[in-house]
Amino acid sequence: LRAVFSQITLQLCYENMNGSCIKALYSSGVRVILYMVFGFGAVLAVFGNPLVVISILHFKQLHSPANFLIASLASADFLVGISVMPFSMVRSIESYWYFGDTFCSLHSCWDAAFCYSSLFHLCFISIDRCIAVTDPLVYPTKFTVSVSGICISISWTLPLVYSSAVFYTGISAKGMESLVGGLNWVGGCQVVVNQDWILMSFLLFFIPTLVMIILYSKIFLLNIATKQNHLAFVISWLPYTMDTLIDAYMGFITPAYIYEICCWGAYYNSALNPLIYALFYPWFRKAIKLILSGEILKGHSSTTTLFSE
Repeated sequence: LRAVFSQITLQLCYENMNGSCIKALYSSGVRVILYMVFGFGAVLAVFGNPLVVISILHFKQLHSPANFLIASLASADFLVGISVMPFSMVRSIESYWYFGDTFCSLHSCWDAAFCYSSLFHLCFISIDRCIAVTDPLVYPTKFTVSVSGICISISWTLPLVYSSAVFYTGISAKGMESLVGGLNWVGGCQVVVNQDWILMSFLLFFIPTLVMIILYSKIFLLNIATKQNHLAFVISWLPYTMDTLIDAYMGFITPAYIYEICCWGAYYNSALNPLIYALFYPWFRKAIKLILSGEILKGHSSTTTLFSE
């Protein structure tokens, strides 16, 4: 990756304009590779996650509080794929924001909201699995549809409130006015967040992740696919989260290519979950076949048995 990103020349986006953003010019070969890699992740997120949602909502055998959480998680990952990744892909490769200042703020808001929504969903899913394994007799009375609905509501509301506060009120940039002025490049889309809000962002990642690690350490013998989802999230998001935290206290010194690698590692988490389901869940593979073949359009397909006897 370092060799790929080293093939860059830099120039101003607007050569005769003060305050112009700096444009990275990749060679044609590198640009093609980057568009393929980033685009592949977006395509997986956009087309894979709806298959999860359709499977759970259509087949009655999959109607359960836990699966409703999974469907909501897939919805968040789908939104990352369709509303965040394509625009970030263009920005990452072209080093230029073509979509205007207003959409820059909206895109940044979506980025934080939908990604943190995924994390909160995964945290609640780990709680659900822990209860199911450690206390199976009372599990049906503890994790009901209404409890699942509360978890889903929290998983959407908290990230949306947080991201709106960060990107629309301006309080996250308090004390950073001089830096904001220096980064307010023409043609760029750079949102500055002060140390307090960076720390809050880290805690929003660290606390749910710690909860997941503790809970899954208690249920080590649980089906490996369930654990894989959460391990994938940690591997995807930990480098980006640590980088932003360290960068905030070190004067934003991270090289651009390092930041892009960390950022896209995090984005790719939204594409991984459908692949994990396909690899480790036979019921999902069977559901995909029924969906793609059009069998779900036939009468009584919702009562199809997906689980092996």
